[in-house]
Amino acid sequence: MNRRRTALLSLTGLLATALTALPAAPAGAGADEVEQVRNGTFDTTTEPWWASAGVTTSLSDGRLCADIPGGTTNRWDAALGQNDITLVKGESYRFSFAATGAPAGHVVRAVVGLSVAPYDAYYEVSPQLGVSGDTYSYTFTAPADTERGQVALQLGGSPDPWRFCVDDVSLLGGVEPEPYEPDTGPRVRVNQVAYLPAGPKNATLVTGATERLPWQLKDAGGRVVRQGRTVPRGVDDSSGQNVHSIDFGAHRARGTGYTLAVDGETSRPFDIDAGAYERLRLDSAKYYYTQRSGIEIRDDLRPGYARPAGHVDAAPNQGDGRVPCRPGVCDYTLDVTGGWYDAGDHGKYVVNGGISTWEVLSTYERARHARTGQADKLGDGTLNIPESGNGVPDILDEARWELEFLLKMQVPEGEPLAGMAHHKIHDEQWTGLPLLPGDDPQKRELHPPSTAATLNLAATAAQAARLYRPYDGKFAAEALAAARTAWTAALAHPGEYASPDDGVGGGAYPDDEVSDEFYWAAAELYLTTGERRFEEYVLKSPVHTADIFGPLGFDWSRTAVAGRLDLATVPNGLPGRDKVRSSVVKGADRYLATLTAHPYGMPYAPAGNVYDWGSSHQVLNNAVVLATAYDLTGAAKYRDGALQSMDYILGRNALNISYVTGYGEVSAQNQHSRWYARQLDPALPNPPAGTLSGGPNSSIQDPYAQSMLQGCVGQFCFIDDIQSWSTNEHTVNWNAALTRMASFVADQR
Repeated sequence: MNRRRTALLSLTGLLATALTALPAAPAGAGADEVEQVRNGTFDTTTEPWWASAGVTTSLSDGRLCADIPGGTTNRWDAALGQNDITLVKGESYRFSFAATGAPAGHVVRAVVGLSVAPYDAYYEVSPQLGVSGDTYSYTFTAPADTERGQVALQLGGSPDPWRFCVDDVSLLGGVEPEPYEPDTGPRVRVNQVAYLPAGPKNATLVTGATERLPWQLKDAGGRVVRQGRTVPRGVDDSSGQNVHSIDFGAHRARGTGYTLAVDGETSRPFDIDAGAYERLRLDSAKYYYTQRSGIEIRDDLRPGYARPAGHVDAAPNQGDGRVPCRPGVCDYTLDVTGGWYDAGDHGKYVVNGGISTWEVLSTYERARHARTGQADKLGDGTLNIPESGNGVPDILDEARWELEFLLKMQVPEGEPLAGMAHHKIHDEQWTGLPLLPGDDPQKRELHPPSTAATLNLAATAAQAARLYRPYDGKFAAEALAAARTAWTAALAHPGEYASPDDGVGGGAYPDDEVSDEFYWAAAELYLTTGERRFEEYVLKSPVHTADIFGPLGFDWSRTAVAGRLDLATVPNGLPGRDKVRSSVVKGADRYLATLTAHPYGMPYAPAGNVYDWGSSHQVLNNAVVLATAYDLTGAAKYRDGALQSMDYILGRNALNISYVTGYGEVSAQNQHSRWYARQLDPALPNPPAGTLSGGPNSSIQDPYAQSMLQGCVGQFCFIDDIQSWSTNEHTVNWNAALTRMASFVADQR
């Protein structure tokens, strides 16, 4: 299911009133060995190129030169371009130009995409002039047919004026394609971070060999400390690779800088120690502070990530203090300040914020009740956030930032659909990249209430009521009252569904099957209140006895597992609770069988190896079920399965990459984001350490992935590029799965 859609090339929409329209040459018939750019050499004129307001252009020595004003905020605030470019789907193009800047060092965002809505970017690069050289050439494949294409050179964002000159701009169709071949490094794939001394230790070798091969485990000094032979596994359908498995779990000595050597290859280094998971437990939860809306992010708390508060009614923001509904939805405004930005955009969503908050809260609740749980590791002062030192566990303080926003999204008394929750709030139109939250100029809008959002609110507010009661009884009571109101409203309006077409300016998050949300909300209300009406709803729900542990795992649109896990683990007196616990263990058995059969050792094998959007967090959520089975039974096989699942996330995969920023020798660094955007602007940071990438997505919905990954198989449907929002975004619900699993692993020292 398409979670969201992000338009990257919003230049024309943003500058429509500022551009000077010029006559266009007739569109070409195709792209077979045809130059698509008109007058890219600027011998006698600048036509048909346009320039945005404030940019002065002239000819100089056969080049187009532009004086770029200082004091602009965004790349697209100053730009040059040409419209009515013809592109042919599946055609390979060479995009090239020569450019200089004075002074040197400025970044130019060069984009090929649509000049009309939805302004998709089909290809973009951001070279640093004078550092990347003076001549630039790139090859890509067009993902769609259009005669309304655009070549744009975005030049804004500098505090000082500067001069830009460009020549020999070319978009040549029919060139020989340059297939994308990811650098996968050594053929020995390991968890690049760490294995636990007393845990499983497995690796995968990519090789053409069919016979067993000798392997050696070496310490940091190169001394062989363990050896054995591989186990041939044949061709792995999820990658198309012939692979062998390596099991070196017998080695339990702690240490750093271990490597595996086999078949003439040496793996990337790794540790055998639990320390990295103590760091990851905190880093994955610290991610949420820099996702906060409505508050300044302080450099002393998160060095390198300071930024002004976003969406607090300070220009250029239109702000979240008095947000109206979309036309025709309501006639009131709401204060919906605060909360977490959902992903790499500036939207805030109840239907995804709910499952995210639940899993963050459940990380703490599990630590309170599980035999290996260490709640103090998530206590006050552990995350170094503004609330640290207030006597409340930091992870609860962080979750409360989102919870208070969720409560604000409830329809007020006296209004139609009172007690329901608005589905989402975000910009009227998509914005481009990069764009700090405080610089977002778009109008903000509330979208219609939905039953799914209302039940997300009911479930998380009910859970919050029991967890915050020891620390803030007033807030706990407020949360429980909101949960009850939401529950009643959802029962009265069970068929209010978000439109799947409501995806302009923000993700749609459509969900027209809400029996799972009703079950989840009833379970949380029962666990908090013990009331008979909620108990009866749970017991009578067909979801209660359904097989809910499918291959894709639980997610924002599949929430029944959330209720089932909490009924199994949070102390309660539900009749037949043994069957609930047994169902969790049976689900874990299924995931364990999947993991055992998988050559890369993960509890995720979707039908036809069609990897879903956010597959990395689905691997982790299936691992959560394994971890819960261990908490319920104490059986080591479930613990080991949960631990081994982390290996895939941290490097034991076909691409030999850690999907967690800052963890492993090679990790995802360029997740799609408007403010973690170093790939587009060297002045901005990469995502903070502990940020999970969505990972392989077979549907490759974004134009950039489509231009690079056509025909990809399973694990290879991923590219670490900021433009690939369908394979490489980050989101609050994906990091929630990482937070929960990192905390579990850290507890298994």
